[in-house]
Amino acid sequence: MLEETRIAGSRSPTRIDQMVGEKIRELRTAQNFTLSELGQELGISHQQLQKYETGTNRLSAGMLAAVARVLRVPISELFLDSESAAKDKRDPVNEARARCHTLIDRTNSVAKLESMAKVLRALSSD
Repeated sequence: MLEETRIAGSRSPTRIDQMVGEKIRELRTAQNFTLSELGQELGISHQQLQKYETGTNRLSAGMLAAVARVLRVPISELFLDSESAAKDKRDPVNEARARCHTLIDRTNSVAKLESMAKVLRALSSD
């Protein structure tokens, strides 16, 4: 268990805040989001997102929930460090599904979405 190293009453980031930020960056890059793209999805600037990722600023509970929703992971996954993640391997099917959802969610064109649907239907008829 990670220990909280902060003076009582202090609002400065802790090691856990840094770990959560590192995990967000890892998930963001794995899903091919840029800082600007994920920031836009979250309604924050890319500079603010970068501060979260580096652990300079702490994330609110609401922002944690928003990040988990956009990245399509349970909130608990944001608290897994690399060692824990290696022990608790993620399901490759769910990871692939999340990548597909990310692409679909980031598409605003009806024509492109219809094309994606046709391709997915064709692939699923095997």
